Amino acid sequence: MNIETKPELRQMIRERLERISPAVRAVESIDLCERLKVQIQSAHTILFYAPLADELDVWPVLELSLALGTNCALPCYEPETKTYHARLLDKLATDVVTGKFGVREPAAHCAEMPLNRFDLVLVPGVAFDLNGSRLGRGLGFYDRLLAEASGVKCGVAYDFQLREQIPTEPHDAKVDFILTPNRCVRRKR
Repeated sequence: MNIETKPELRQMIRERLERISPAVRAVESIDLCERLKVQIQSAHTILFYAPLADELDVWPVLELSLALGTNCALPCYEPETKTYHARLLDKLATDVVTGKFGVREPAAHCAEMPLNRFDLVLVPGVAFDLNGSRLGRGLGFYDRLLAEASGVKCGVAYDFQLREQIPTEPHDAKVDFILTPNRCVRRKR
């Protein structure tokens, strides 16, 4: 199937994601987390993301990283500017709330962390390609966040979400590598 537009690719990936059983999602998430633990060993400041129901669950690595004393943050929506910034987490039980889009994010009492202070940024996406291009959900929030964020950018996806090539536009952010349950692919330069 030749995917020519972003909406077509989003629809195709969405349909595949809906067919993944909770059991398969759990196993794939465990495999991904094991690979991710290796990648984060040297990072001191990590921007995680709160996984949606159809995304691989990186939350166990966030919990582990916090327990090991790593500075961990989550994106936080700023309604006035319609952008995301980052806030540091200390205790998940008290620091995480449900945000504007139903996504877990840091509570208002969490300290803000400048986006240019991260060693590693974990990036969700609908699809990624071998050039490091990322297809998001279509609102551009992560493109704007990634444009300001420092550090190595790691796309996180199922194996089928990694494509040879995806449609891109000049404003689309790139990642440095993509981690799947079975692969770690460094972006072609």
